[in-house]
Amino acid sequence: MAELTIQISDELAQRLAPLQNRLPELLWRLLEVVNLQTTSGPTVKTEITDIPAVYQEVIDFLIKRPTPEEIIAFKVSPQAQARLEVLLEKNRSATISPMELAELDVYEQLEHLMILLKARALKHD
Repeated sequence: MAELTIQISDELAQRLAPLQNRLPELLWRLLEVVNLQTTSGPTVKTEITDIPAVYQEVIDFLIKRPTPEEIIAFKVSPQAQARLEVLLEKNRSATISPMELAELDVYEQLEHLMILLKARALKHD
């Protein structure tokens, strides 16, 4: 197996940290998206357990093709909300680790996505 070394910003490294065990799979998917995958490339299996829990919640919700009303009413589970509160408190008290900071970024990205979805759902209501 080959090893690839690249230089990236510290911010990008933090954001990629929670996904580090999935980077080969994500790179293969990127190649598929831009249609550069070679015919001899290996197939990479996606394991659902590799997906962060809060992502999995949102994916499971969206895969059900929710109505605009369901999108507007959507909230993450109490467990995800509790984890977010822990991360926010650690961030406020400056005791957050780089991995936790990256996890907090995931929550912020998902919150932004849901705000956009809810705004669009309100237009269709």
